[in-house]
Amino acid sequence: MKIESVEALLGCVGKRNQLLVKVVTECGIVGWGESGLSNREHAVIGAIQHFAGFLKGQDPRKIGRIWQELYRSHYFEGGRVITAAISAIDIALYDILGKSLQVPVYQLLGGKQREHIACFACCYTEADPDKFDDLVKEAKALIALGWTTIRVIPSRFDDPVIFEPQESITRTARCLNELRKVLGPDITLGIDYHHRLSVAEAASFCQRLKPDTLDFIEEPIRHESPDAYKTLRTLTHIPFAIGEEFSSKWAAKPYIEQGLTQYLRVDVCNIGGLTEAMKVAGWAEAHYIDVMPHNPLGPVCTAATNHFAAALPNLGLMETHQGPFSEFGAHDPLLFPKQHVLTGNKFAIPEVPGLGVEVNEAAFRLATPVETEAPHLSKRDGSHTNW
Repeated sequence: MKIESVEALLGCVGKRNQLLVKVVTECGIVGWGESGLSNREHAVIGAIQHFAGFLKGQDPRKIGRIWQELYRSHYFEGGRVITAAISAIDIALYDILGKSLQVPVYQLLGGKQREHIACFACCYTEADPDKFDDLVKEAKALIALGWTTIRVIPSRFDDPVIFEPQESITRTARCLNELRKVLGPDITLGIDYHHRLSVAEAASFCQRLKPDTLDFIEEPIRHESPDAYKTLRTLTHIPFAIGEEFSSKWAAKPYIEQGLTQYLRVDVCNIGGLTEAMKVAGWAEAHYIDVMPHNPLGPVCTAATNHFAAALPNLGLMETHQGPFSEFGAHDPLLFPKQHVLTGNKFAIPEVPGLGVEVNEAAFRLATPVETEAPHLSKRDGSHTNW
């Protein structure tokens, strides 16, 4: 079996673009992958086009060797753009291998360790005192539908222009303390701060919370400095959920080995595909760290993440944006007529060869991509801050 072509396809699905990779073999098997570097898709397409030339004619079953060649075949190895491209290609190769062997991808990762993949719910109402009633309404509706873990977003999160951290942390802390009183002790409650805080701001936020308010805080600060997280770890008892930005095992290394995160937010579409994700998850298992997969994209990402999650002994919960209040529209059945289906708060894994996703390629090619850019946020003094 040999690779005949590798092609990047960019289209808008719902409110966001999706970057898919199509790998075709000479015997006609098609594999699909997805890249996770949102809003920088054109850079990833360039990397995929570089790779396509020397991938042609290679045996797609040599997944590990191909990964090494993609990562190490030039002097400036690695980086988010490169590993986002590798991720999509790697996932597509697993899809091909599963189809060629007539087995689901999870069988190639060691087999299923569970019969379904439990997810946490994303709450889209800001945790702000002025929106408290709406937040409670949304959270209670999720609980009534069977969700037991809910992740919220902070005050001022949706402002597309201004984010003032101090304003956000004071209002968010007040709101969460009250939310815990309303929801009671049995619901697992987390928050995603989307790396918008400094060490001091994150510590201040955590210290404003009552001891039983939060079960985890996701990405409170940027991850480039493990020493900064080491400092923050000494200033709060709240478990951390870190890792969706990691683009290699080397980025994950200090967070695993130094105990800087309690949940590892592996993103199979950014870290280097299933090949790299399984290595990092195994490393986390040795340190008793649960994996909480990041899954913010479309059906191909969801399928790959489900197979990854099915094979893990140390799975926590998986992210999904297919809950009842999501408006992303990323799983359009017209574009993806076969895909993994969320039932209640969990996914079953389709017992079909490969990933278990079918792409309506003709329709996807007509889904014109939109020109998008993440908000460029500023503080009130005009200085730039993180989105």
